[in-house]
Amino acid sequence: MTKKKQIIFSSLLGIALLIVIFMPKREGKVESLDEVEVTDSTEVQEIVYKYGIPVNDYDVDYGVVKRNQSLSTILGTHGLSSRQIHDLGQRAKGVFDVRKIRGGQAYAFFSRKDSLATPEYFVYEADPRSYVVFRLKENYEVTIGQYPVSWKRKEVKGAVQSSLWNAMISCDTDPLLAVELSRIFGWSIDFFGLQREDEFRVIYEQECVEGQDLPNFKIIGAVFRHADSAYYAIPFLQNGEVLFFNEHGKSLEGAFLKAPLDYFRISSRFSNSRFHPVLKKYRAHHGVDYAAPVGTPVYAIGAGTVIAKGYQANGGGNYLKIKHNGTYTTTYMHLSRFEKGIKVGSKVAQKEVIGYVGSTGLATGPHLDFRVFENGRPVNPLTIKSQPKEPVKSENLVQFNVLRDTIMNQLKRL
Repeated sequence: MTKKKQIIFSSLLGIALLIVIFMPKREGKVESLDEVEVTDSTEVQEIVYKYGIPVNDYDVDYGVVKRNQSLSTILGTHGLSSRQIHDLGQRAKGVFDVRKIRGGQAYAFFSRKDSLATPEYFVYEADPRSYVVFRLKENYEVTIGQYPVSWKRKEVKGAVQSSLWNAMISCDTDPLLAVELSRIFGWSIDFFGLQREDEFRVIYEQECVEGQDLPNFKIIGAVFRHADSAYYAIPFLQNGEVLFFNEHGKSLEGAFLKAPLDYFRISSRFSNSRFHPVLKKYRAHHGVDYAAPVGTPVYAIGAGTVIAKGYQANGGGNYLKIKHNGTYTTTYMHLSRFEKGIKVGSKVAQKEVIGYVGSTGLATGPHLDFRVFENGRPVNPLTIKSQPKEPVKSENLVQFNVLRDTIMNQLKRL
């Protein structure tokens, strides 16, 4: 054997000896994996949370707040003493006003399984987006929880047959989207005068919580074909605010709204000779009557100052008068009540709620009698023209045009 081969052989022999020396000792020979005995195992169970509470550990009793029920009434029926309820109410201060618990809202009690003690948690569904957790043990604790919110992208195309509201229902779409469109196009389209076959196309997002759609929308783009004209709504960020513009970059918002309330029918129009349903005689009616349920919010159609507020028993009932500028004044009559804080001298913003529909004064049913005066002379509210607000700025036009073309192409493909 050569010297070189002897060196290689010696090296391999040394390695083999090291492996044998340091190899872990085995008590016996395992022929297969089936013979390996598992002596320690852990069963993994998925933990399910509701309101941030591990449901697996509790029995949950769901309920709905009954009419005129209070927190003390609800908790009292589940074993809490008056003292405990008082202490819990004290801990809630600054977090949640327990007096705001309303009938019809859901709640849940969490009790430890196989325990006869009082529940550990009470959870009140304050609204679709949030809930209040009351810890009923030890130091008591009250916290506000928020559901994760998502937005679903949706689109709808349809035509008006009777009303926009019914058209949305026919398209299997939330009818409250009709109200949203009336707000956006409220300066340019008279939604009380829609015509049969008027067409709409809308791309939007709808807020969703826990799989439930909420009546909250983000309009991505819309077009409304009315009276042989197409009205586009393109949302665009300008001056830190998302505003709506038409395809030419002009604002959809004007100095005056087309109507002082959302989406209800006109029951009587401007006329110099109208048969009065109560007085049973013909006389001038220099306004527009909007039939709507009692309590429907009424808006100021433009910014201005309240110059009159009062009650006419044999006339307009509860009424308000607003001066908008040196030319225009508006009057709102038959209100069921006024918005809190509204008084003579109050400054109001466009679309600020000033009162609520009613049937006070000389009225046969709930409606708003709305009147417009131009230089002191009554004019038809449905024909007044409103100057639009600031258009897209010149330095933003390139960016706006790119967005406009994208949205208009998407609307055309619906």
